[in-house]
Amino acid sequence: MRATTRTRPRGRLRVPLAAWRWAVGSGLVPPADAGPGQWSRAVVEAADPEAVRAALRGPIGAGVAADRLTAALGEPLRCRPRVTAAAVGHLAGAGLLVRLGGDAECPDVHPDQVAVLGRRRDLPVLLDRHVPLGSDQAARRLGVRRVDFDAVVRLGWVAPVGSVEIDYKRHGGVTTVPLYFAEDVALLPVVRPWVDWRRCAPPARARRSLLAALDPVVPGRDRVLLAEVARMAGLGRAAVACWRRRHADFPAPAGGTDVHPQFDQAAVVAWLLAHDKIEVPVGMPSASLAVVGPGRRTFRLDGPWLDLADDAEGEDQLSGWSTDADADELAALAAGEFGAWVSRLTAPNTAPLAVLGEMRVIERFRSGSGGLRVTLAWPARLRGTAAEGRAGGVVRHGVPYAGSG
Repeated sequence: MRATTRTRPRGRLRVPLAAWRWAVGSGLVPPADAGPGQWSRAVVEAADPEAVRAALRGPIGAGVAADRLTAALGEPLRCRPRVTAAAVGHLAGAGLLVRLGGDAECPDVHPDQVAVLGRRRDLPVLLDRHVPLGSDQAARRLGVRRVDFDAVVRLGWVAPVGSVEIDYKRHGGVTTVPLYFAEDVALLPVVRPWVDWRRCAPPARARRSLLAALDPVVPGRDRVLLAEVARMAGLGRAAVACWRRRHADFPAPAGGTDVHPQFDQAAVVAWLLAHDKIEVPVGMPSASLAVVGPGRRTFRLDGPWLDLADDAEGEDQLSGWSTDADADELAALAAGEFGAWVSRLTAPNTAPLAVLGEMRVIERFRSGSGGLRVTLAWPARLRGTAAEGRAGGVVRHGVPYAGSG
């Protein structure tokens, strides 16, 4: 019969509590074998105190860890909120970081483990999966104004999954802030593709939310047709009808008729995710802009919005999120002695364009969360589809006027 005498490891070994917790979390010593937070005397006496102390050079606070993970995401963050100290607590709760001490909600963690997490290519996915967002953060993740996200909540398209109390001290005292599942927020453009989400992006063209006139979803009645499911997946209706025949686990109709069945949207989205038919967007689409100035440069603009002029005398416009350095360089190129010329534009869901026109920076907008949105313009008198391959940038066909269609 094995003895299970319980003991406190840090007191017996005379090591810091954080060091013992890291030794357990890193596998240097076995997990608790005599109950929650309790180890048998045999396990404790077998541990090497010097090795336990040496394994932890020193924990860092949740705020420092959050800053390092934010830096790992890359700047500018554009559609993604900064990692907060509370987010570090959620990552620890998910088992991605070891709690070494400090506040339970904003714990101290190991710097090396934070560095390893920051190097993971799926860090954005992990944040979406395990860290809920407040309303302002959710609006940033969706890339819309706060008023538009409030409309999304009113419509019942997302629902709180919890809440947190924040003490704003002199600015209102303790306030309860609802929290939203980040994956639900990020999926909104995928599951509701008929919404013109780009018109909700700051700076929005209209003061009133485009979503204000819509009716809220009736609980339990958020249903979609096969054609709407197809649009979510970016395919034709026939493809979805084929999935329904071939997959026995495809959701059963929740209403409608035999000819036009309706399906519960939440069940359909869960099925599409489980079968890799859709995926959670981890970032914004980007446009690539080739500019000819003192030297050919290619600039990237995230979350692009391309406005083609309605007449040959107008200007084409492109806006998107940029870095401060790129925005400064674009402005300097445009203000040079000979200006700068856009030679090629590649934007999501469009054919590459050969754009022959002198570029101007007409607006720089700084959002409340720090992102910089730049708007460029150039004459619309000639544009055409760029040839593919090595001849890229050469106009295959050009017309003196091209409408927005």
